Amino acid sequence: MHIDLWTLGLQTINVLVLVWILGRFFFRPVTAMIAARQVAATEALDEAQAAKAEAAAEVAKAKEEAASLTAARTDILQKAVAEAEKEKAALLAAARTEAKTLRDAAHADIDRARQSEEMAEADHACRLAVDIAARLFEKLPAEARVMSFIDGLVAGVAALPDATRTGIGADGVPVCIKAARDLTEAEKEACRAKLAQTLGRPISVAVAVDPVLIAGLEIDTPHAVVRNSFRADLDRIAAGLTRHDH
Repeated sequence: MHIDLWTLGLQTINVLVLVWILGRFFFRPVTAMIAARQVAATEALDEAQAAKAEAAAEVAKAKEEAASLTAARTDILQKAVAEAEKEKAALLAAARTEAKTLRDAAHADIDRARQSEEMAEADHACRLAVDIAARLFEKLPAEARVMSFIDGLVAGVAALPDATRTGIGADGVPVCIKAARDLTEAEKEACRAKLAQTLGRPISVAVAVDPVLIAGLEIDTPHAVVRNSFRADLDRIAAGLTRHDH
């Protein structure tokens, strides 16, 4: 095979020129374009990564806020439930206290009503007993209803303070003696003599009839009151029987 060196040289020169032209006008722009596209792709990837990271941060933030809201709502609900339970307990306690107060008041009213009824029955029985005793005393002999009470009347006067006794029958004023009936002269004189002896001076007496006394004698003056009668005794007995302890 015959090789033409000139032809081979020309072909070599053509190849070199073609390579130079391709490198000058094709490979460099293409390389630059590829590099630019790589840079753009890298930038786009970086932006996507940044966007993804930002989105992830937003999601995390949203989850955190949601968790915070859930915790806050749970806390509010728990506080509301606790407050409701507290209010419920307070209302129940108040209701129990009110019920106890009403129950105690009702029991107290019942007890007072029972005591009042019992006291009324006791008072009635006492009055009845006193009335029966008064009717029995009225059957005493007339003389026994006066003479047997003179000494007790005089003893009552003697027990008075000196200043009080001095005022009885002073300045000639008659001593008023109450009796269940009018006194005989002998009874009146017995009363006057014993009172004068006790008072240590002469006195006069006046008689006031008061059937309510039933039996006995009483002295009623501005200075003193001395009672020695069945009515006084019955009144003291009735007062003792009808006195109720509270």
